[in-house]
Amino acid sequence: MHSADRQKTGIVFNIQKFSINDGPGIRTTVFLKGCPLHCRWCSNPESQAMAPQVLRDAKKCVGCHHCVEACPAHAVTLDANGALHFAPNSACAGCGRCVRECPAQALEVAGERKTVQQVLDVVLQDRPFYEESGGGLTLSGGEFLLQHEFSLELLKAAKEEGLHTCCETTAFAAPDVFDAMLPYLDTLYIDMKHADADRHKKFTGVDNALCLENLAHAIAAGKDVLVRIPIIPGFNDSTDDAERMAAKLHEIGAPRCQLLPFHQFGENKYALLGRTYAYRDVDALTKDALADTVALFRVHGIDAFV
Repeated sequence: MHSADRQKTGIVFNIQKFSINDGPGIRTTVFLKGCPLHCRWCSNPESQAMAPQVLRDAKKCVGCHHCVEACPAHAVTLDANGALHFAPNSACAGCGRCVRECPAQALEVAGERKTVQQVLDVVLQDRPFYEESGGGLTLSGGEFLLQHEFSLELLKAAKEEGLHTCCETTAFAAPDVFDAMLPYLDTLYIDMKHADADRHKKFTGVDNALCLENLAHAIAAGKDVLVRIPIIPGFNDSTDDAERMAAKLHEIGAPRCQLLPFHQFGENKYALLGRTYAYRDVDALTKDALADTVALFRVHGIDAFV
């Protein structure tokens, strides 16, 4: 790889080391900002917008309003009632000055521009753990395919270093973008939200045609694919929903799937972003609650597990 390729930049909002649920073995998961889907239950709402965002903890804020003065882009303002407002992402440069100068440490920035080499340097710190456990690098998000040029160069660099690579994706991307990644991915964790295009669009903002097309292509190409289905109350948790999803997976040749019970781990992040959480009053699902769904998938020949 040319050195210039390792200087390509992307916007990363987290690099999580010692991940054990994001692919085989011990892994480092790189979370990229930006997602074309806006799932109502999203547990990483700070991942949806491409640009950096300021998160504010109202419980820590002392109301000094120094962030208003500190922001060089004038992206932080006060309304007539004295309430703080952070401007849309396009106005915020993500410089982090408001965060650094907040006396109560009530602010943080989600998202930082990094080069391929900077990310790779962090990933390579744990090479011995990958070699011992069969782990490696996982790209996640957001949707890593949205930053496809950066993602492709990072995957190429990882393979040059002999690392196992994995991704967590919705597979919502142009087929040529998706296909360009496949030679550099050893394992793919691909989401399936719903089998019905209209219902998928109502709850995520996009239909599922591209997702299913790319999923089918990855399976047909012989890639190691695990389909993951978040089971969301009121969206895809009925017997009919399960029947249709299982039938679709059988049709495209998916051998297995993992069912992910709905949880509320990301609820607090909505408050930090000043957003309302649509599933605030919805109870989390237990593993036992999905026993019948697992059995139904297995009737269709899909090796389902929670």
